[in-house]
Amino acid sequence: MSRLVPAEELELIERVIAEHPEGIGISALAKALADYLPGLQRRTLQRRLKRLQEEGRIITEGESIALVYKRASLTINLKAKIKATTETSDFEVEWYIPVSKEGSIIRDLVRRPLTERKPVGYQRSFLEEYEPGVTFYLSKSLREQLYEIGRTPAVEHPAGTYAREILNRLLIDLSWASSRLEGNTYNRLDTQNLIEFGQAAEGKDILETQMILNHKAAIEMLIEAADQVGFNSFTFLNLHALLAENLLADEKACGRLRHRPVDISGSVFHPLALPQVLEECFHLLLAKAAAIPDPFEQSFFVMVQLPYLQPFEDVNKRVSRLGANIPLIRHNLCPLSFVDVPEQAYVDGTLGVYEYNQIDLLRDVFTWAYERSCQRYLAITQNVAEPDPLRIRYREALTRAVQAIVQGRKSVSERNITQLADELVPEIDREAFGKMVMEALQNLHEGSVARYRLKLSEFQAWKKSQEMGEK
Repeated sequence: MSRLVPAEELELIERVIAEHPEGIGISALAKALADYLPGLQRRTLQRRLKRLQEEGRIITEGESIALVYKRASLTINLKAKIKATTETSDFEVEWYIPVSKEGSIIRDLVRRPLTERKPVGYQRSFLEEYEPGVTFYLSKSLREQLYEIGRTPAVEHPAGTYAREILNRLLIDLSWASSRLEGNTYNRLDTQNLIEFGQAAEGKDILETQMILNHKAAIEMLIEAADQVGFNSFTFLNLHALLAENLLADEKACGRLRHRPVDISGSVFHPLALPQVLEECFHLLLAKAAAIPDPFEQSFFVMVQLPYLQPFEDVNKRVSRLGANIPLIRHNLCPLSFVDVPEQAYVDGTLGVYEYNQIDLLRDVFTWAYERSCQRYLAITQNVAEPDPLRIRYREALTRAVQAIVQGRKSVSERNITQLADELVPEIDREAFGKMVMEALQNLHEGSVARYRLKLSEFQAWKKSQEMGEK
């Protein structure tokens, strides 16, 4: 972390003191500040404290060795807004997640006006000094805690099994919540209608509709190819291409590392500008992520490092949020949907990484968001039946069979299904597989076509062909 200017040091010292309403002595204060102001001399700290007193921002109590510092006035963690009208007034509270002491310091630092924050550039050492399996952003106890709450009944099944069980719910939740963090105004019901029935919400910008559909396509890719996607350039370039489709001014920038400088609105952080260095860091980031042994550490590492690098012209945070789900999907852990995450808390946590290379606040957001996701999905799957082993074994064959019928506009006849079973599975399982295909086709509707990698237009054309006459 770069050295703070005196004004920033004063703000930081005041915030640390505020975290100790009972007061804090100078020795304990120096220790609390050590991680943020390394090398701060005691005499310098005394001068800063004296200035804070002169400005009326802190007070002292006690004498000699019993002397402690306190903040002059108490603050609340919730940001309050007063809306006044001529007849009445309301008090509106903007909710914020519970944060650690370290997280609250970062939150207050990034909430200051831009003119009071020191411009900074990309610190390559922040990435280079991370050693997979040695460095951990998440403590061992926290990783164990996350595993306990995120473990699912499908943990021993093939990659992506659990995500497929909750596919329809996850498509809606993650598409909606991730888009909302980008300012998208679709509500959850609007998102559900768009994903399940292709109905765009009235009065919404077409870019918002496109953003939701892009999320849907990207999530489907991660789940359907769960055993193939990973921390490699192919996965992340294609993930970006899906999320950015029809949203960038230069369509060629979809799925391609950027070749021009970018700015971050609302921040004093300036990302890398040299394409060659950016490409080197991108591949280094993916190599380090792939080498991380713990899925939760992998997930959070991507949330920290990928937006900080800004490898694409836009859509970086969206790529990081879906990329953070890759290890969770692969290990059949509860996914991270970001539902109910306050936008301001997420933005503040990300700015803490951008401007100070500090992860504490973003870690608070990640932990809270994951616990929330687990509560949501594990409650749902308590009523989900145990996965059918035959469906797991022949899930790809089932997809191919349904595609063959629908895309070929064939009838749901015993002859057609038997022919496909003969081609796709061993003789011992053909009868059971045929019943499985028949059931899948009979239950196929607009809200389930994504499960078989079908387009809505293909499904509609097939349904029309059935009405006109079977073949």
